[in-house]
Amino acid sequence: MKTKLVLAITGLVFLIAGLLSLVFVSHMVDAAIQQSDDSNRMVAKWVSFALQNALLAGLKDQTVDPNDKQKLQELVRAAIKDSEFLGATLDSANMYSATEYDVNIVDTKSRVLLSTFPDNEGKVLPWRPKYSDLLAADPITKMREIYGPAKVFDIAVPLDSNGQPFLSVHVGVRTTLLQAVYEPSLKEAFTLMAFTAGAALIAAFLLSNLALRPLEEISMQLDYWNPTPAENVSAGGAQPPLDTAKRVSTKIEQIGQRMRNVEEVFSALKENLDQVLGNLQDGILLFTGDGRAVLVSEAAQRFLHIESDNILGLQAREIFDNSTVLGRTLREAFDAGVTLVQEEVQTETGRRIQASVDFIYDDHTRMGLGALVTLHDLESVEQIESELELSRRMAAIGRLTAGVGHEVKNPINAIVVHLELLKNKLGADHPPATRHLEVIDAEIHRLDRVVQTLVDFSRPVELRLQEQDLCTVIGDVLALADEELSTRNVKLEGRLPDHPLIVNVDADLLKQAAINVILNGAQAMPDGGALRVTLEEDRKMAVLRIADEGTGIPPEIREKIFDLYFTTKSGGSGIGLAMTYRILQLHHGSVDVQSKVGRGTEFSLRIPLAATEWGRRHLQPAIVEETKGLET
Repeated sequence: MKTKLVLAITGLVFLIAGLLSLVFVSHMVDAAIQQSDDSNRMVAKWVSFALQNALLAGLKDQTVDPNDKQKLQELVRAAIKDSEFLGATLDSANMYSATEYDVNIVDTKSRVLLSTFPDNEGKVLPWRPKYSDLLAADPITKMREIYGPAKVFDIAVPLDSNGQPFLSVHVGVRTTLLQAVYEPSLKEAFTLMAFTAGAALIAAFLLSNLALRPLEEISMQLDYWNPTPAENVSAGGAQPPLDTAKRVSTKIEQIGQRMRNVEEVFSALKENLDQVLGNLQDGILLFTGDGRAVLVSEAAQRFLHIESDNILGLQAREIFDNSTVLGRTLREAFDAGVTLVQEEVQTETGRRIQASVDFIYDDHTRMGLGALVTLHDLESVEQIESELELSRRMAAIGRLTAGVGHEVKNPINAIVVHLELLKNKLGADHPPATRHLEVIDAEIHRLDRVVQTLVDFSRPVELRLQEQDLCTVIGDVLALADEELSTRNVKLEGRLPDHPLIVNVDADLLKQAAINVILNGAQAMPDGGALRVTLEEDRKMAVLRIADEGTGIPPEIREKIFDLYFTTKSGGSGIGLAMTYRILQLHHGSVDVQSKVGRGTEFSLRIPLAATEWGRRHLQPAIVEETKGLET
């Protein structure tokens, strides 16, 4: 990683420096070529000026026939040769231009009349590329021309006579001389590039160390939290050293895997804890040492009237409201650091709550670690105790009726047999006695039906439990009861949820329990009315509410309505609600009743949702349970 980082930084800096140097060299070459053009063109103009003066001085007193060109050329050559000023100008040309190779004065036939190289005189000047072409070329072509084979470029200044070409001055510029002009600057540029590359290498090394130092520190911290186990070392010796980044990446991956494993375990524990807290009827709040709530049961919101999700992370003084008796009691205990032991608090609504506050301390340092608040509904306890008492009474009645039914059934059968024999012996000769025997027979049969009912009620029930949608079950009940209720002028209003509510129930028994309550509500409205059946979800329970608009149940008989054979209707058996109560008990549910005289009654049948409904397990096949008697 360090090597790659050094090479990357060095290469980047070197690339930038190289590009800048190439741009600098390109501009420098352009400047050198342009400067050479300016200086050599000025030399050509000086020579041209000196040539004009030499011709004026040499041809001043000469008379020449214009048609005699040969004579004229001889006079021009003589004037050029004899002009000391022109010769001195040619000799001094090298002083004004470092790139000038030679200066030639040629005639219209390109024959050299005078040159800085005497060997060229009298010869035809060879063809040379124009310097303007080099000046207009692109940078690459310029570099190729300058560093290619040696060439001489030509700068020409013509001299006219009467508008016709007469003589011309040619200055040769050699490419090797151009190289010599900017070669010092080129060496300076390459020296700068080398210095930049070295500085970049050093800077990259320092930066790589500085950049990788946090990784080394992270690696040390990871070694502390995730020490390399001995089994990871190969049998042949220590593992080959890894790059810092790879080593850190491997350690982070190992810690990530451990965190994922811990998260899975934590999620499972949290689900189990949420399930336990959700089933608790008591409110539980756990606080940290600084008074922040970290654990809140679902029941706590019933006591504090706050959503449990909104409580987490809040301070105790933010949770407990001083405007309520319960909140004020708990807040005073927290502010004073005083432990409350099952203190009974009566709220503004008359509800009796038992509150406890326990502060948790470290055994060694005696420092506060947190606090545990427990809220207990005394009325719920009394209700549960009442239901348990009712269950015990129902169980006792079941055992009693089972025994009584068995013991009474045999004598009744014997009485019936002997009664029939007595009727046959008396015959039709004793009408008064026959009438009494018929009365005895009718009463014996009625007693037999009562005993049979007791036997049926106490007989063990075979449950066929299966996970199914409660909406479908209640829908079947509504369809079955609607036609019969319409004959009683009762309007059945059903409201079922859009999503399924999966319960583990015996559908036939549950249908019987619901129909018993529905028919009981219809019978409570002799003049007709509306019977509302609502199915909804309340935490881990499915609640079936059946509300009528009847006369209501007086408070003095409300606790007796589930007793066997208790009825206020003429012709009623007093078995329906008792059977409903028993069926709900067998399904680990409950039945609640709320009634107002003259306004109606509402039965709430609470059935536990199956584990599938709250994501604990998959659907299970149907199972069969046998419950003996009414014991719970």
